[in-house]
Amino acid sequence: MNRLCFTSPRLSLMLIVLVMGLSGCQLAKQAPPEPVAKATQPKLLESAGMIAAMVEKRETLTATGYAVISVQNHRNPAQQRLLAIRASKLDAYRSLTEQVYGQQLDATTTIAEMTVQNDTFRTRVEGVIYGAVLVSITPAGDDTYETTLSLDKAVVRDLRTLYLGQMVAKNH
Repeated sequence: MNRLCFTSPRLSLMLIVLVMGLSGCQLAKQAPPEPVAKATQPKLLESAGMIAAMVEKRETLTATGYAVISVQNHRNPAQQRLLAIRASKLDAYRSLTEQVYGQQLDATTTIAEMTVQNDTFRTRVEGVIYGAVLVSITPAGDDTYETTLSLDKAVVRDLRTLYLGQMVAKNH
């Protein structure tokens, strides 16, 4: 009978964890679980507050995109210039999207024998941009076009509100 004594620190710790676990289960049964929407809303509202604070810092967002003329997939030089203009505009929109919504970054590092063997980074940007104003499309050097876009603070706020609304709807 002496062997079942609760003086062992390990056994006492296990008993405490077991009692706490059982009492936690009892409390969970007494209080009804909150709906998912209510559980996610504070996090989203907290994010919205943080986003609103970031938006207030600047009146407009500006983004610049670049594209090289000579790498465009066409033989006609005039068509290459038009494709470069289009590509620089899309690059500027991508940059605006990063500023409005942020970007997702996935990274993987492989280490063997305390030495980095492989480092891989992948980024992804997703969002909707409307209301951007084309500020300029200009040649930058002999073989590059530069496009600058701007987005008003009020439009940024609307875009982020729309995005957060979609996130809440997705989590229902």
